[in-house]
Amino acid sequence: MWFFRRMLRVPWTARKTNEEVLKETETTRSLMNRIRRRQAKFVGHIMRREGLANFITTGRMEGKKSRGRQREKMLDGMTSWMGTKRVTDALSETWDRESWKDMIANAKGQGT
Repeated sequence: MWFFRRMLRVPWTARKTNEEVLKETETTRSLMNRIRRRQAKFVGHIMRREGLANFITTGRMEGKKSRGRQREKMLDGMTSWMGTKRVTDALSETWDRESWKDMIANAKGQGT
């Protein structure tokens, strides 16, 4: 982000958000999208297998929940990024590799 600010000669005293600088340069955050895509590929890999990682990722572990605000699950953030309504819709797509790859490729990029 600093190089866009440098190119536009935005002083550090100016109250411009990073989003405003991105709009001026007409670019998007590519790093976050790259991370989200890799996470989605990893989740697809985990969901096609059966085992402990699958249970942990879907949150079906038994036991007490910790006190306080619950942490955001990886699946919740991914469904908002992909633009699907429910987690179960996204998880049902993991069994079909081609539709899962299409879903990742056509993700809307929301929630970044």
